[in-house]
Amino acid sequence: MDLTPTLNPRIVEALYAEALVLADEVRQRFERLRSDTASAGIEDIVRVQLSCEALRTTTRVMHCLAWLLNHRAYFAGELSELQLRRHGRIIANFPASDRGALAGLPNDAHRLVHESERLYERIQRLDRAWRGLAQPGPSDSDGSAVRRLRERIAASVQRAS
Repeated sequence: MDLTPTLNPRIVEALYAEALVLADEVRQRFERLRSDTASAGIEDIVRVQLSCEALRTTTRVMHCLAWLLNHRAYFAGELSELQLRRHGRIIANFPASDRGALAGLPNDAHRLVHESERLYERIQRLDRAWRGLAQPGPSDSDGSAVRRLRERIAASVQRAS
């Protein structure tokens, strides 16, 4: 299976660099927010919401990085296609950000959350696109190995008749 129609090493490398920068920005900004809210005497519920959103955003970016690292390994020949298909999946229904918690964030932190969501959506689209290339169609619903075996059996039966 050739992944290049929808995905190639340059795309993966560009997204990987973008995700690394975003991960660092998210970590720095939420760390500053955490220390600011601790020293400002903000209510506990607001601090918990902030912590949850920080964790959700960081995790979202880390899932993107893991997906991209798996694809980098595939393109470098370190993972087989089978390994990539088994272990290189991105979670389809990752929890969305809490809009109530986002309303209390400063604009720059809100922007970072939005960027992490956009990156995740892009990775999901790429994942769906290249996985769709290898999925069997209606006439091949039982997989290509079984289909080929059936074709060989049918050919043998025809020759014997």
